[in-house]
Amino acid sequence: MTALHTRPTPRIPQPTATHEHAWLVESRHPTSEGIVLYVRCAECSVRRVDVQPHPQTPPSALSAEIAAPAAFRRSAR
Repeated sequence: MTALHTRPTPRIPQPTATHEHAWLVESRHPTSEGIVLYVRCAECSVRRVDVQPHPQTPPSALSAEIAAPAAFRRSAR
């Protein structure tokens, strides 16, 4: 049986231009899990939280990428 009065599945818009992020560390803090890094992309101002468990290993993402508000992106350039 199919429902005649269903709502369409919302579509999440995909970014039109993609690029490889150039992460800049804004701050770092030692924790029991390693060093937590708060990073920002130099080009698009997207932010993310990373963790670096050991100084000899590369950081890995702890959070999803968060877009900066439009007003901040304009003033950062």
